[in-house]
Amino acid sequence: MSNHLNFYIDGKWVSPVVPATLDVIDPSTEEAYTAISLGAKADVDKAVAAARAAFVSFSQTTQKERLALLNKILEVYNRRYEDVAQAISQEMGAPITWAREAQAAAGQAHMESTIKALEDYEFGHLRGSTMVVKEPIGVCALITPWNWPLNQIVCKVAPAIAAGCTVVLKPSEIAPISGIVFAEIMDEAGVPKGVFNLVNGTGPDVGQVMAEHPDVDMVSFTGSTRAGIIVAKAAADTVKRVAQELGGKSANIILPDADFAHAVREGVNGCFGNSGQSCDAPTRMLVPVDRHDEALAVAKEAAEAHRVGNPTSEDTQLGPVVSQLQYDKIQRLIETGISEGATLVTGGPGRPEGLNRGYYIRPTVFGHVTPDMTIAREEIFGPVLSVISYEDEDEAVRIANDTVYGLAAYIQSENLERARRVAGKMRAGSVYLNYPAWDTHAPFGGYKQSGNGREYADWAIHDFLEIKGIVGYGS
Repeated sequence: MSNHLNFYIDGKWVSPVVPATLDVIDPSTEEAYTAISLGAKADVDKAVAAARAAFVSFSQTTQKERLALLNKILEVYNRRYEDVAQAISQEMGAPITWAREAQAAAGQAHMESTIKALEDYEFGHLRGSTMVVKEPIGVCALITPWNWPLNQIVCKVAPAIAAGCTVVLKPSEIAPISGIVFAEIMDEAGVPKGVFNLVNGTGPDVGQVMAEHPDVDMVSFTGSTRAGIIVAKAAADTVKRVAQELGGKSANIILPDADFAHAVREGVNGCFGNSGQSCDAPTRMLVPVDRHDEALAVAKEAAEAHRVGNPTSEDTQLGPVVSQLQYDKIQRLIETGISEGATLVTGGPGRPEGLNRGYYIRPTVFGHVTPDMTIAREEIFGPVLSVISYEDEDEAVRIANDTVYGLAAYIQSENLERARRVAGKMRAGSVYLNYPAWDTHAPFGGYKQSGNGREYADWAIHDFLEIKGIVGYGS
């Protein structure tokens, strides 16, 4: 039986207090393929009450007990892996190969990293005669986005449980089905009732209510900077902790001594991955002014090699973007890039050839972009790359940092010492040198309007803990 119209509260699948539904759209067809229930304050109240009651005992569980629970969740996740991948592919249009190898794999990797971090984590140490203890913060409201559904769900749920917290999760209502599959995984794994709860709904009717709820101790939010500000304001009246991972407009500085063709190709691939729907995507490529046209030639070839098409096809590289709203926004920004005088190298407005429905975007590269142009400043969240020139290293650093965001930066150089030096000047939470392998033990989060707090492994566990000093403990 489908749980699409149910919430998961206090260890049971339940109907909403007041019935209301929302169609879930397949972005490759623009048609509804299922529906979810929409929650409201009464549903949030039930879920928070269940989490509050469960916290009394769950906060007292041992590290060993929580490790055993996370390992059981991972075991069931691995068994349901294909279900997770299929749900993500249909709800957000991710190509099925990408859904398996990147999207579902991200949830698995974060669960493994959290387990490893918890094995080694120290929840207390003696400093002089004072015992410094790290304790679970309490009931946590977790609000996750549609672009990396299981990545962000596991990034929050796993460390919260590792810390001894209880949670209420609101997945994105745009891509909610993978969240329901995850709730089924939690149920099958035998998570104690009330420790994990799920309520679907909109930001104003569920997310904001969770953020302002007096019995919620912490909010962990991933999404747009605009929505993050609303959440923080809602949480402020009860002085609860707020962790935020928000927008980005990441620069990719290709230094003159880089393996240029390789660096440009990989930069295009990094920007276009997940159909450009990643907050840390390297969307601004900075190249030496005397090699700008060379960069455009390589970027054009790389962009046009991307296969756009049906997400169910095993060889599709780029699926549609997630919704009509996102499609229209990206089209508007592409048109703005043209009207403001950027050079359209490839792609442009409209759907790719041969696709007459679905929210498909033409892989697009703009050249001769100046730092003041809209496409160089606004987060586009689609497969759109802006190539910008710089005169010297100092100007590259200045352009890269000239943004309200600070989530990530990318540096390409054959000279590792030079790359490290430039990395030290970046005002960003993550800096990636020469396209390294993904590291789920590295801290992830932003400077400036890209947020606060850090996720991944032990960094995430930190955020779900309070610090207590027991003075005289060692006297």
